[in-house]
Amino acid sequence: MPPRSMKSMCVSVAWPAWILGNQPTARIIVASYSRLLSEKHSLDTRCVMQSGWYKKLFPEVELSKDQNTKYKFQTVQRGYRIATSVGGTLTGEGGDFIIVDDPLSPAQALSETFRKRATNWFDQTLVTRLNDRKKGVIVLVMHRLHQEDLTGYLLSKPKNIWHHICLPMISENKEIIYSIKTPVPVVQVTANGHTRWVYNKPTSPARMLYSREEGQLLYPLDGGKEEIEMIKAELGSYAFAAQYQQNPLPLSSGIIKREWLKRYRSFPDNLSYVTQSWDTAVSTNNSSNFSVCTTWTKVGNKFYLLDVYRAKLEYPKLKEQVLSLAARWTPYAILIEAKTSGQQLVQELKANSDLPIIEIMPHGDKLTRFHLIVPTIESGKVFLPHQAVWLSDFEYEILMFPETRHDDQVDSTVQYLQWVRDSSSRVAAVRAL
Repeated sequence: MPPRSMKSMCVSVAWPAWILGNQPTARIIVASYSRLLSEKHSLDTRCVMQSGWYKKLFPEVELSKDQNTKYKFQTVQRGYRIATSVGGTLTGEGGDFIIVDDPLSPAQALSETFRKRATNWFDQTLVTRLNDRKKGVIVLVMHRLHQEDLTGYLLSKPKNIWHHICLPMISENKEIIYSIKTPVPVVQVTANGHTRWVYNKPTSPARMLYSREEGQLLYPLDGGKEEIEMIKAELGSYAFAAQYQQNPLPLSSGIIKREWLKRYRSFPDNLSYVTQSWDTAVSTNNSSNFSVCTTWTKVGNKFYLLDVYRAKLEYPKLKEQVLSLAARWTPYAILIEAKTSGQQLVQELKANSDLPIIEIMPHGDKLTRFHLIVPTIESGKVFLPHQAVWLSDFEYEILMFPETRHDDQVDSTVQYLQWVRDSSSRVAAVRAL
């Protein structure tokens, strides 16, 4: 399901309250990627069950005073709801109903380590907590984030035992959702280059629960299709395809498309906002990374790449090159990442020059940072020259990332675009005050 579809409210909050109302002895485990988020859902369920209308509807259900915390609350009939997180321990606990709600955050889904952590925990810990494998229920609800997220992992298993309900924001064809009481055979269908699991049409229309036509939204939006286009522009097509359309695309073919990169034939007239972005590496070994400086200017909300310098340098030559390129372009800001080689460079240049040095502290892993600037490139705001001696190397690296041996030019580009975006956000916040 797409974000903001009330999936957590329905599945993690309301459904456990409904289960315990009808079956006060039921034992329920609810997990999420974050312990805080999972405990919030638990508190919301408890709030529902303590409301006046709920007590009137289910007068026999009463919460036990002996076990009533945000982590676990229990009915006097010994049923309970437990809140946990992915990777959390459940020793000694069992569930008749196990709910997994968003096992990965969008940032975590980009990390192979976090994805494997989630699948291993699901297989080795969570599934073993099911009280009765024949009658017990496991429900996973999430918006897709990656081809190898938990949903993708479970659907890829040879023996598919899952009843898969896929609800994209925009229906890509006529959709029909059938009752789970009589499982419908699942088949694999490929259309427009994408493979999906769909259900064979059953003979009895009585099993149909929900249907919608091609192009129909899952739920109404105030802004209609225009709001969808705004969301897509903000997220980028890869994140939108995964989170909203439940169809994560492969990353191995490169994330950036060539047509997203626009062209210019001559330098912009306004070069008053020239910025240089350095990704430094101090070594000349064949296996070492390059030091890269990308030089940019900003005109309105468009970003022009003016020059790329790329070489393997020892520290004295690196410092010399920073000074040389600064003299050539007279930038109003020079961005340098605060890693080992960059820290020494920042300290010396700040102490011994009047250059406008800005120390950059990166947050998150490389791929996560890259995805943050994809919408800027996809929206046609990044311009490259029609011709330049460095152009082919730069294009290859940014178009093939993350499947490239070197990514120094990508790092320098991401650093600049993220800094510009963050700077604009800060200015907007100050103006709002």
